Amino acid sequence: MRSTLLIAVFAVVAAAATFAGGVLATLPGRLSKRQLSLIIGFGAGYILAAALVSLMPESLALVSNAPLWILVGYALAHLFEHTFTSHFHFGEETHAEHFIAPHVSTTALVGLSLHAFFDGVAISSGFLVTPALGVLIALAVVLHKIPEGVTISSLMLAAGRTRRSAREAAALLAVATLMGAACMSAVGEEMKGVGLALSCGIALYVAATDLLPEINQTQHGRDSMSALLGVLLYFGVHAIMGRVGIH
Repeated sequence: MRSTLLIAVFAVVAAAATFAGGVLATLPGRLSKRQLSLIIGFGAGYILAAALVSLMPESLALVSNAPLWILVGYALAHLFEHTFTSHFHFGEETHAEHFIAPHVSTTALVGLSLHAFFDGVAISSGFLVTPALGVLIALAVVLHKIPEGVTISSLMLAAGRTRRSAREAAALLAVATLMGAACMSAVGEEMKGVGLALSCGIALYVAATDLLPEINQTQHGRDSMSALLGVLLYFGVHAIMGRVGIH
């Protein structure tokens, strides 16, 4: 009973952090095209680092055929983008002033939703082992939840979506985190490795195939630097967590 309560509390905290980040990106005083481009580059670097440094090694350690599932995740993201998203509308219609393709924001939403789902899985898994491990994992997850919310809302705005749609996207990531925690509590860890590998493939597609090419089109050095800063932030967060004993 205690583990279940702790899972619920920390999953809600992580979900709330995601939504807070989404709201932060949609506050009055619309972000400029330049600002959104910088945030997109930052998010691309952060997501790419997370996929290559965390999701991939973790999935390889858990399942022997992780590379196959990573490829499946990448292929599914490609299939979804080119088959379904042209007919899919999230929330309200897009505005004419968008400067990235609307389908990019939808694909990113799918990929980040899966990533958020497995954040919930990670929180639940930790508490199922020991409360101490659960707290350490939950803190690690919460650390990147606000940037995650900012990233998805900014992508929605950059694609011409309304502020309401941007907030709904952040809310969806929050719900995905809660669902991941609930599912992990119910079914155990048998499928965790496969799920992480799928999430890795989708995250790679979002970062390397969708987001980075978008900022490359601007031909501004500051956008490339923002992607590098996203990578550096990822390593900075890990370094800080290592110093305080969070692994």
